[in-house]
Amino acid sequence: MQRKYASERVDAMEHAKHMTDKEIGLINTSPIRLWRCVVGNPEIGGDPKGKEANAARNNSAVYRRRLTIQSLWMAEGNGDKTLRKIADAFKDLATVLSDSHESAVVEVAPFSRACSLVSPLFASLGVAFKFAEMDYVAKVDDLAEASKSIQTLQSLIDLDVQANTVRKAGSHTRNLLRVKRGIDMVRVLFEQIIVMEGNSLKDPASKAYEQVFAPHHGWAIRKAVSAGMYVLPTREQLLKKLNEDEASAKVQMQIYVTASAPLIQYVEKLFVSRNLGIDW
Repeated sequence: MQRKYASERVDAMEHAKHMTDKEIGLINTSPIRLWRCVVGNPEIGGDPKGKEANAARNNSAVYRRRLTIQSLWMAEGNGDKTLRKIADAFKDLATVLSDSHESAVVEVAPFSRACSLVSPLFASLGVAFKFAEMDYVAKVDDLAEASKSIQTLQSLIDLDVQANTVRKAGSHTRNLLRVKRGIDMVRVLFEQIIVMEGNSLKDPASKAYEQVFAPHHGWAIRKAVSAGMYVLPTREQLLKKLNEDEASAKVQMQIYVTASAPLIQYVEKLFVSRNLGIDW
């Protein structure tokens, strides 16, 4: 069931203001239960009794204001090419890896900046990926803040290893792993959109979720996401929000797919080489 709005501006504003009360009703839950399920769920890095979850719940109004701005910006197109910005940022990171080979060093600042450009994509996918947007934005913000005192991703992980806080809720290393999954999910989504036929995003989004996020989620979250797949925007609506036509979107998506793959592998190698694993 697709909600219809009188205009693009009303679409963006109403979607942001009423998402929790109306769209979440589609998955038979309440705003409070959603916050507990998503923000405070250990399965996706939350901490139900800790500072992160409390801060997220207390700042829900702040989050909604940010979502309103993002949704309005996406709806109006803004003249900027969102996909091009994303593709260019990740292409730059991939160039660092290809030029440096085995001695490659990825800095936290450009990494977090590139990842922040992906955030509006989660917002544009609606309630199905609301959990991902909330979690992803918070984690990217943490990495951006960490970049003020930590230069490289290697150092970021090593500091947590030394402090024995790698798996602690809110640690930079834990957040890096969650962000890695976010950009990996977008990679798979773009791969599927490039080869898909038709106007529905349900199959591409479902495949991306099942491949990247589902193995780390419990039954409740998987059920909520599955229900949300029925209110995804269409392919046409997504491209309009991204200010792209079919041809240009495919070009930029392919650039991202190609550039993000070695970066994802690089981050995973940082974990595996330190015997930290990536399935937690």
